[in-house]
Amino acid sequence: MEDKLGIRTDVLGCFGANGKLANELLSYNENRFQRAAVNLSHFPLPDESFVAAWREYARATEEECTIDALGKYLVQFRFPIQAAISESEEYLAATRRGMDTNGMKLAVGLSLRNPRQCRLTIHSTAAGCVPILTAQERDDFVTLVQALTHRNEPHFVPESMGACMVAGFNNWHRIFRLRDCFMATASPDDSWIEEFKRIKSQKELYQDRFIILSTGPYSAVNASDVGFDEEEWLSISLVIRREHECTHYFTQRVFSSMRNNLLDELIADFMGITTAIGRFRSDWLLRFMGLESFPSYRNRGRLQNYRGEPPLSDAAFTILQKMVVAAAANLEDFDRHHALDFQCLQIRAAMLLMLTALSVEEMAARNANRIMDAAFVHALQVLESQRVSRDTGPNADRIATATTEWYIADAGSKAIDKE
Repeated sequence: MEDKLGIRTDVLGCFGANGKLANELLSYNENRFQRAAVNLSHFPLPDESFVAAWREYARATEEECTIDALGKYLVQFRFPIQAAISESEEYLAATRRGMDTNGMKLAVGLSLRNPRQCRLTIHSTAAGCVPILTAQERDDFVTLVQALTHRNEPHFVPESMGACMVAGFNNWHRIFRLRDCFMATASPDDSWIEEFKRIKSQKELYQDRFIILSTGPYSAVNASDVGFDEEEWLSISLVIRREHECTHYFTQRVFSSMRNNLLDELIADFMGITTAIGRFRSDWLLRFMGLESFPSYRNRGRLQNYRGEPPLSDAAFTILQKMVVAAAANLEDFDRHHALDFQCLQIRAAMLLMLTALSVEEMAARNANRIMDAAFVHALQVLESQRVSRDTGPNADRIATATTEWYIADAGSKAIDKE
């Protein structure tokens, strides 16, 4: 097996990165997808425990024809967007201790411009269903992001950001349900305080994951820049955005990793674009990232959202731009050779496995076609071996085909993902 670190170091050298600069990029570009325990024979995965509650929320918003109905369930919908509100006693009492907001002066509700044009849906993916909040108005998208990821503070949301994945969301409504069940069956000697301490260590019982989407042009790119009329581009943008975020959900649940990092974004954009239009376009990805006029970088392009913490140095960021251009071209070349194969859904499953096995350096390498081909063949072998080990009996082929189709149909289409 080839030395991946050596390959990555050599590639960085070809792009002009050596010594400390190479080490900086090696650390930033590290592939953190945990693949050892991946078993593709059990897709689609069962829904995570929070989904049942969100199905109830979705029914409520549909019945009341407004997303304001979420105020009955989510504490953040009971407070406005206001500077320093997260430091107030009332807000802390409601969001950290689960105190009743009735009578709180600050709990005047979340002000949305068009709450009836915001939707909550439950979307099926290979990694299970995921709740998606979609806002028709840009201002409402910003408000939802600020409320649900920035503790109702007026945090700046860049124009290039049109979606985010929310993870680790503490849902007090689910905790209260657990409390009610406990109290209904508890003996006089049982203590809810002690039970709550036990629950706190089981985050799956009260922490949720969901997606927030806007309906504007993807990465703030104008329809005229990609050759579509506005209505068609908005439709395509929504598909790219949804599939992009669902890819993040997949990697988080299946590979235990989802980061604001270039590798994650290359994979998610690849899956989003190919799902939306049936092929990958490198020029689209470069425009999304702010590199359509490379070697010039367009200020406020998406790439700067992924400089990391601490941010990459200017020298490293310049080299990263070169690598994005090379990787985009290599991905398009690979896609072009396998475009017809995408009619076979198992091939798209292998594509996702291949991408998560690579590093940015490997995608950008001069011999990326050989590297990708080898990773692609290995991914196909993994899929086939796990299918064979799982399926027995006269219906084996039918079951395997159905499972693969389910997986791919939605896998293409925290923490915040700053698309």
